[in-house]
Amino acid sequence: MAETMAARGGKPFRKWFFNFITLDFKISNKGEEWQYEEEPHSSRRREILRKHPEIKQLMGYDSRIAYIVSAEVFLQVLICWLIQDASWTSIFILAYCLGGVLNHSLGSAIHEIGHNLAFGHRHGWMNRVLSIWCNLPMAIPMAITYKKYHADHHRYLGEETNDVDIPTRLEAYLFRHPLTKMIWLAIHPLIHALRPFYKSPKPITGWELINLVCVLAFDYVILVSFGVKPLVYLGAGTLLGMGLHPLAGHFISEHYLFSGGQATHSYYGPLNFILFNVGYHNEHHDFPYIPYNRLPELKRLAPEYYDNLPYHDSWVKVIWDFIWDKNMGPHAHGVGYPADSMTNNPNKAKFQ
Repeated sequence: MAETMAARGGKPFRKWFFNFITLDFKISNKGEEWQYEEEPHSSRRREILRKHPEIKQLMGYDSRIAYIVSAEVFLQVLICWLIQDASWTSIFILAYCLGGVLNHSLGSAIHEIGHNLAFGHRHGWMNRVLSIWCNLPMAIPMAITYKKYHADHHRYLGEETNDVDIPTRLEAYLFRHPLTKMIWLAIHPLIHALRPFYKSPKPITGWELINLVCVLAFDYVILVSFGVKPLVYLGAGTLLGMGLHPLAGHFISEHYLFSGGQATHSYYGPLNFILFNVGYHNEHHDFPYIPYNRLPELKRLAPEYYDNLPYHDSWVKVIWDFIWDKNMGPHAHGVGYPADSMTNNPNKAKFQ
């Protein structure tokens, strides 16, 4: 569970940043008038920059990530060569414990690169090529499609339709019992991949077709060169590593309402090292054009905006609470606000 809030600074942006409600509350109040004016980090960003203009120096890109992800890609290929004759039991244990970690790391790199933080905005095509390169050992094409929809997650954070990270109302209805929530977590990679096409479909782009061809060609090369077991290892690593897995706790920790109406939570723990500091999530949403390795410096430069916010220090505990707390589940994802939000929000007492 997130730490308790210790301070209430930043009144100009409090109306939005501390005023999200759960998807379940919105579903239960169909007669309410709803409004969506601005994603909640925009006002924080403006205020932080007014007070700390030096933060602009952190913006940019860092191409060294290309070396890290290339090492991970080559390591996955080496593992495929080594496990050709392994037992099926070993294949799935390795897929969960090793392949899942590496592929989840590559998935987080795709997130980073999707913001053009590897080569900068002037070289968008290079970022796309690198993201496809990261996608190869994941066995399932997703890099370019993820970038397309993730932009809306930042632009419309909390808007139920356009923010495709928000579960559907059917998910909120079906997955409420601890057992069904465990099932939801296990199949979350598939749900997360298919949800955008239902909630906010967009035309398929040429880059997505290139992504598809490259990944399928890589899968074929692995199959022909090493056999079916290494290919299963790669695909299972992606599905298991982003499903009911400790690293997947970040999917839950980021925007589920563990602390009243706070829109976004950060995680400050050792697993950030593996996932390119994705846990610095408040910092990332405030400044999505600051590379992952400079986010701790952002937090240091503006401590009054980060040190007193509730945060997570264990993704395992996040998953545990998500499963066993009856108030948590897909229905507890944060969404936008009612028109008279300060009056109607059930979390009012928690952030005043």
